[in-house]
Amino acid sequence: MKSAVTLATVTTEFLERPGLAPSTRETYELTLGLLLQKYGSWSIEIISKQTLVEYLNNLSHLKYTTHHKHQAILQSLLNFAVEQGYIKSNPIRGLKQRLPEREKGEHKSDATIRYLTQSQLNILYTAVKDDLRLSAIVHLLHRTGCRIGELLALNIDSVDIKNQKFQVLGKGNKQRWCFYSDDAAVMLAKYLKYSRHQIQVKVEFVFLL
Repeated sequence: MKSAVTLATVTTEFLERPGLAPSTRETYELTLGLLLQKYGSWSIEIISKQTLVEYLNNLSHLKYTTHHKHQAILQSLLNFAVEQGYIKSNPIRGLKQRLPEREKGEHKSDATIRYLTQSQLNILYTAVKDDLRLSAIVHLLHRTGCRIGELLALNIDSVDIKNQKFQVLGKGNKQRWCFYSDDAAVMLAKYLKYSRHQIQVKVEFVFLL
């Protein structure tokens, strides 16, 4: 074991590790700032699990996803301290993350939201423009938000061309209508007219393999 050092000293070493991206270092600095205000002068050897759990519990004003980030960065800092020999073990190793709170409008899916920028969409549309099937699929996925599995399982009888909508069977065997835009309607019509029936006739699925 190395001689006792403060949490602030260990954090400085943690942030100055070679290979750490500047953006990551900045995020870590901002996230660990409050922790250092409270306990930066403490010897890292005397910072207990109880102290750290109380600190995390006091971050209840944060979104649960942000709270998870704070906990993960704190875990990384303490793992680094173990690797460097400043402490024997990580005091919050295995600590469960805070669950989303319904009364705050939190739910687990808000951590997985992803979207493409307009420039990325333009690149995607350009890449598939010469393939009528892929172009129709991409337009419908983008415009309706349906799942790829739902779209590929789509039955031709479930499509209402006139009203620009189709019915899918989603999770829990629940049926729902997906409405699509004019540009998606154009691409779907082109695919159905010029490509689909050239591949195979008298089949039930819209998007043939």
